[in-house]
Amino acid sequence: MKQKVLDFGTADVKTIPARSNIMHALKLMINYNFRRMPVADAGTKRLMGIFTTTDLINFFGGGQKHNIVKNRFNGNLAAAINEHVDEIMEKDTITLKSDTSVKDAIELFFEKKIGGAPIVDNENRVIGIFTERDLLKFLKENVQIDGPVRNFMTTSVITISPDTSIKEAMQIMIKNKIRRLPVVEDHTLLGVITTREIVRYFGTGEAFRFLQSGDIEDTIKEPVRVLLESEEIMKYRPLVTVDIRASISDVVDRMLFERTGVVLVVRKKRLEGIITERDLITFLHQKL
Repeated sequence: MKQKVLDFGTADVKTIPARSNIMHALKLMINYNFRRMPVADAGTKRLMGIFTTTDLINFFGGGQKHNIVKNRFNGNLAAAINEHVDEIMEKDTITLKSDTSVKDAIELFFEKKIGGAPIVDNENRVIGIFTERDLLKFLKENVQIDGPVRNFMTTSVITISPDTSIKEAMQIMIKNKIRRLPVVEDHTLLGVITTREIVRYFGTGEAFRFLQSGDIEDTIKEPVRVLLESEEIMKYRPLVTVDIRASISDVVDRMLFERTGVVLVVRKKRLEGIITERDLITFLHQKL
């Protein structure tokens, strides 16, 4: 029987209305530890777009969406954060149907370089979501995968130092279309920063107070070291590492157990490579 995306995806998916303000969406994503949320009409549930942590990073200073803050609100982020979600969400949303096969979803994710897509019915109403994490579950249950992790990992890893500013880290993410940046000092791995940690930074503590007052320039000039040193920000991001001699099947088990989308491959605390859900999508695409 053909395995469908709804067999592995999430059916009870939370959506947000397009006229929600960005601050409300920020709080929701922090509270639920979400990386993406479908945007839908509150009454009909018809899909209107998708809102991600990457959109927030772009808006806070990482890319072109920050022009809304600069040009429309004269740099006042406290005012801009009350803009509606549909101002910065992705509107050309790639979707799946309830009867879409997992194999077809893998093909789509690989070709479009996406990490998730809403599942909609024939009237474009949101009925679920299917993500890279769901593909991990499919991989574990249905595909035999083995061999050393070095055969699957990405070795050309973009890294930052602990003294890299949060603003520069956001710009690197947007420019290179990546969500994760390992932090390395003197060739030693210190941790990894993702879009989620940066979004959590803006939604908690001192950065949140600056966000409410409007002037966050000093806050985004802070080094990423402040993120690594904050238990509140890093509590959902355990640093998961494996030795370069590990097997890829063990890595998949770790990713599922730790509920993480990234595993860092090390040799004597030196970063050798990175395994992400994207690498496993590439493997599945080649395999299937």
